[in-house]
Amino acid sequence: MQKAVLVVEDEALIRFVAVDVLEDDGHVVYEAGSVLEAVGILSSRKIDVVFTDVDMPGGLTGVDLAKLVADVYPEIGILVTSGRYHAGPDVLPAGASFLPKPYDLGLLSSHVRELMPRGASCRAGRSS
Repeated sequence: MQKAVLVVEDEALIRFVAVDVLEDDGHVVYEAGSVLEAVGILSSRKIDVVFTDVDMPGGLTGVDLAKLVADVYPEIGILVTSGRYHAGPDVLPAGASFLPKPYDLGLLSSHVRELMPRGASCRAGRSS
């Protein structure tokens, strides 16, 4: 069964490359350009891993999103990235991983695979 990844990145070119790599890996990929857009997708789709940048427009950061995901959807894997900050375990929720920018695309793929839930799909989609 295909697993779903939500890529949250405000830089369109970076988001496009990440989405392309993850789709080539066989994942269903949803994309969001802001944390608010990501929250809407999370409430209406079955997501297995969230991959988010720290710097996001609109007042909410990728770290805010990671904390929300950990609290509301604890079964979802979380991968955070940034070129400016190192979000370590003192900042990220338990179980979240950090991938510094610029990242190797193969490393992105392996981090996402490691965060995928094992076995059957972990959560049914929700309707809005």
